[in-house]
Amino acid sequence: MSENDPHPAVVLIIDDEVQIRRLLRVTLEASGYRVFEAATGQEGLVEAAQRQPDVIVLDLGLPDMDGAAVLKRLREWSQAPVLVLSVREGEDDKVAALDNGADDYMTKPFSTVELLARLRVARRHAQPIADNSVFRAGRLEVDLAGRAVTVKGQEVKLTPTEYSLLRLLVRNAGKVVTHRQILKEVWGPNYAEQTHYLRVYMAHLREKLEADPSRPELLVTEAGVGYRLVAG
Repeated sequence: MSENDPHPAVVLIIDDEVQIRRLLRVTLEASGYRVFEAATGQEGLVEAAQRQPDVIVLDLGLPDMDGAAVLKRLREWSQAPVLVLSVREGEDDKVAALDNGADDYMTKPFSTVELLARLRVARRHAQPIADNSVFRAGRLEVDLAGRAVTVKGQEVKLTPTEYSLLRLLVRNAGKVVTHRQILKEVWGPNYAEQTHYLRVYMAHLREKLEADPSRPELLVTEAGVGYRLVAG
């Protein structure tokens, strides 16, 4: 994407801090984005409906309504990727935002370089990878249609549960997927709190897929929150 792009990506910033909006506008416009702003949750919902943004940057601490409520409302009708940007550093806040439909979460103060990188990933993976696609990231290749997994060209045998876990992460590549989301999808709603299952199976996957399972580069832990499959 360049500044001369005839169809620049549209970003909506929903944040009540003027300085943050100004910094984001300068940073994003310099990277070729078209930027719109909103200072309240209600204004943000209206702008989102009118502008149909490609990506949304959302603060949780808004003056009229909590950002989590804005996120829930957005997810009733919009699938635009949402990057939460907040001073709240608690794991519970991150988990709640991600469980409510956020694609990523950054805390303030933040690096603008990292923000731009995360926005690129969020946009690239805005739509889940189709079940007939082939996913590649580093040494890993996953043929979703053929249910085949290879590492450096060598086929890797996975159990049905290991494959279900990997497929979920592949279809959300680049996004943080919370413990609760994974457990509900792979094991079912009755297992939403059984995080020990997840730790065991994630260790199995890393043993089979990572060059050094003790220092994973593909299946990354988001401490206290969930896991992220590094996008190809």
